[in-house]
Amino acid sequence: MNKFTVLDGLVAPLDRANVDTDAIIPKQFLKSILRTGFGPNLFDEWRYLDHGEPGMDNSRRPLNPDFVLNQARFQGASILLTRKNFGCGSSREHAPWALDQYGFRAVIAPSFADIFFNNCYKNGLLPIVLPETQIDQLFDEVKAFPGFRLIIDLEKQIVATSDGSVSYPFEVGEFRKYCLLNGLDDIGLTLRQADKIHAFEDRHLFEQPWLANTI
Repeated sequence: MNKFTVLDGLVAPLDRANVDTDAIIPKQFLKSILRTGFGPNLFDEWRYLDHGEPGMDNSRRPLNPDFVLNQARFQGASILLTRKNFGCGSSREHAPWALDQYGFRAVIAPSFADIFFNNCYKNGLLPIVLPETQIDQLFDEVKAFPGFRLIIDLEKQIVATSDGSVSYPFEVGEFRKYCLLNGLDDIGLTLRQADKIHAFEDRHLFEQPWLANTI
C-alpha cells in the first residue's frame, strides 16, 4: 500500500449526496478476482453514454460531456470533493479500489458510510470529514478558480490551500494515521511480525511433527 504523507492535488467536485457503491463501481465489474483494472470503470454509468460491460475497450466508448470527471479542467485530479453519506449501499471493497486506481488519494465529504469509510483506510485512500459549511466553501472555491488545488498534510491533519487562504483541521484515529503514513495495510501489519510467525510455526512443528504430513 502506498504511503500517504502530504498530497498537493487538483480537486474534482462531485456535487451529489448519497452516492452509493454501485454508482462508484457498478455490479457487473465485480466479477474479477484481481484487485486491479477498476479505475476505467469508476462512476461508469455517469462517465459514459453507453452501458459498460467487463472487457470493453473504454477508449472507444462515448463519454458523457456533462459529467465532471470528463471535463478538461479536472483531468488529473487526485482529491474528490463530494457531499454527505458518500459510499453508502453495499459493502464492496471494489469502491475504494476504483477510486484509488483512477488516481484519487483522498475524498473529502461531510460524512461517509461506515463500511466504505473503513475500507478506504485499508486501501490507502484517505477519507476526510469536514463540516458542511466548510464543504460548501470548498465547492465555491473550486467553481470560482479553475485549477483549484488543496494540500493535505496527514501528519499535521490539515487541509489547506497553498496560500493559506483556506485551512481546515480534520480528525483521524492514531492507528489509522500510523498505517497510512507508513503504507501499511492489514497484510503489511502482519508481515511486520514475520519473524515471530516463522518462529511459532517452526516450534509448533517441532513439538507436533505429525502436523508436517497434513500441510
